[in-house]
Amino acid sequence: MKKHAQFHGSDLEEIEKIYHIPKEEIVCFGANVNPLGLSAQVKKQLSEHLDIITAYPDRKYSSLRQAIGQYCDIDPNYIVVGNGSTELISLLIQHRTPKSALLLGPTYSEYERELSLCGGKLSYYTLSAAKDFQLDVSDFCQNLNHTIDLLIICNPNNPTSSAISVSDLKTIVQTCQKLDIFVMIDETYIEFASSIPALSAVCLVPDYDNLMVLRGVSKFFAAPGLRLGYGMTSNEDFRNILKEYQNPWSLNSIGAFAGELFLQDTDYIQKTRQLIETERTRIYETLQTIPELKAFKPSANFVLVQILNEGVTSFDVFDNLIRQKLMIRDCSSFEQLDGEFIRFCIMSPEENTRLLHALKTFFSEN
Repeated sequence: MKKHAQFHGSDLEEIEKIYHIPKEEIVCFGANVNPLGLSAQVKKQLSEHLDIITAYPDRKYSSLRQAIGQYCDIDPNYIVVGNGSTELISLLIQHRTPKSALLLGPTYSEYERELSLCGGKLSYYTLSAAKDFQLDVSDFCQNLNHTIDLLIICNPNNPTSSAISVSDLKTIVQTCQKLDIFVMIDETYIEFASSIPALSAVCLVPDYDNLMVLRGVSKFFAAPGLRLGYGMTSNEDFRNILKEYQNPWSLNSIGAFAGELFLQDTDYIQKTRQLIETERTRIYETLQTIPELKAFKPSANFVLVQILNEGVTSFDVFDNLIRQKLMIRDCSSFEQLDGEFIRFCIMSPEENTRLLHALKTFFSEN
């Protein structure tokens, strides 16, 4: 079988090189970033306070942690900030040093990469397309045992856009506590969900010291280049270990300042949630009318779609769309995803309509 190039959601430079399409002309449906772009209010404030870089940030990030605490309704003392959630994932895995980790898959590849550096054993509990990637919590908990020391869950999950309720998460965390399993829950996409309280594990943090919840500003606040992430755990010993091994001033002054502005920009937050909710419903309902595709009900700002046409691959669809300057994600690089799948995020209504029309046209001709 011919091997095709595989692209990350933001590999616009590689696309430009291979397809000879200027990256500025490509509509990127692959990066899962807020289509509103950077908040105009935050942009203005940042431009007026650039001299903030002449001073070191507060080593404890007290003001930022206070803002995060208010935004997430959690004690600021439970909060650790970092250079993107990626840094915190790395620190967590390095210093939990798991001998045996369990991942709920298919999921984000960075977890596996970090775990591989520790040399521990890695296994997956794989969600099934036949069950719409919904977790059977009872069966899952029965598969947990004393040999596992770290569980990683992405909620809502990437790439499936499926989600686990907070009541089910509580059952999982309780079971893990009895088995001495530490749980990391990545909530990168939680703010796009229809109901954050119905899904978020933040409310569990004060009661369970075997839990850390991670978030960041890359996706919801359209600021992946800022590299601001934060984690929440009531495990004081573990927080102290993270701070001890973390580089001083891991987050720069602009990142710390901007983080507060993002979390307090209620108008931007409301507009984003309204746009995503409306377009997510419209896109999902439209996809239901294309018989060659099966769309899985999304909880995040992206949709996973299975191609039902025999002989049509995810790369075929990717290749056709990129030539129309529409970049989706070919999901063939996700292990544990058995079949042909594509994923694309929610963009502006006009861009979404353009993509849906292109998909309808492609499958009507194939």
